[in-house]
Amino acid sequence: MRLDHRHSWNLTPQEAISLQKKLKNEVISKRPIDLDKISLVAGVDVSVKNEQSQAAVVVMTFPGFVPVETVLARCPTPFPYIPGLLSFREGPVLEEAFEKLESDPDVFLFDGMGIAHPRRIGIASHMGLWLQRPTIGCGKTLLCGRYSDLGEEKGSFAPLIDKGETIGVALRTRTAKNPMFISPGHMADIPTAMELVLRCSPKFRLPEPIRLAHNAAGRFAV
Repeated sequence: MRLDHRHSWNLTPQEAISLQKKLKNEVISKRPIDLDKISLVAGVDVSVKNEQSQAAVVVMTFPGFVPVETVLARCPTPFPYIPGLLSFREGPVLEEAFEKLESDPDVFLFDGMGIAHPRRIGIASHMGLWLQRPTIGCGKTLLCGRYSDLGEEKGSFAPLIDKGETIGVALRTRTAKNPMFISPGHMADIPTAMELVLRCSPKFRLPEPIRLAHNAAGRFAV
């Protein structure tokens, strides 16, 4: 898969923050995804073990969720763990993985944030600028913002608000389980991002493409 190579990853934390503030102006977060035209959905995740990062991208049919392709990439972890700068820790190995893809997914679901981020450019937004495809952030834990109580039933949701701005939703993808925090990455909007995540979560809290990517990324060969 061809990528739009936007910048070097060899940056200091302060340089990374400055770059985020610049790139966030290019993020498109109010464009509906045409769900009727989706045939392939990719799940994206990265695991780190002993300072080695392994990325997995799992491509599945939609809505059938039949695996089509799984690609892995591994490299030394290049950046410290700093909240809000995840894309600089995981971006280099994701770049390698995306370049291995032979299929052409319509949408990418990331285990991480989209615009639900203090500077409105989480990993799904940042890498969306490289992919130039619709991307969605699917966070398991809250990074920023607040939300009101939501029902226990699957499909219940509450707007995620930060500094007066709606940046996503807290979404119950499985009854009585903790919500996921869903936000547009790039070339997406909140309503269609939420709807697609629900459709991609038939059995588990994690959307199926991300669940398989998480499992694949965590299997480090000896």
